[in-house]
Amino acid sequence: MDGVILTPLRQIPNPKGDVLHAIKKTDTGYCGFGEAYFSEINYNEIKGWKKHTVMVLNLVVPIGEVEFVLYDERPNSSSKGSFLEVTLSLSHYQRLTVPPGVWVAFKGVGNTRNMLLNIASIAHDPDEAENCALELIPYDWS
Repeated sequence: MDGVILTPLRQIPNPKGDVLHAIKKTDTGYCGFGEAYFSEINYNEIKGWKKHTVMVLNLVVPIGEVEFVLYDERPNSSSKGSFLEVTLSLSHYQRLTVPPGVWVAFKGVGNTRNMLLNIASIAHDPDEAENCALELIPYDWS
């Protein structure tokens, strides 16, 4: 999808507990730092749709397994009208960078605890994002 970046991340094994990289300011996709937060998603639950107008999302899943679905309705995008599905977990340890203007929803697919980290380019601003009901974007979550 136009402007979306999927970056493999390093996991450094350590017998006392592994180190999981997320992002450095020299990485492609880094667009500044506004805030970082964790979000949990219960098994088989879906959160979304949300579209940011300014914020760049950098999403990492250090615990569990989360399926992300992106929908592009940006008028000048080469991928307008398309969906992108990405499942992240420790076994698929990558960072998903989502530019402004792309709808995002996600589902907890791990049957234990599922948690994502978002390293956002700006601090939360409720006037900078739109939400819509799941059924308004035609995606089959089954």
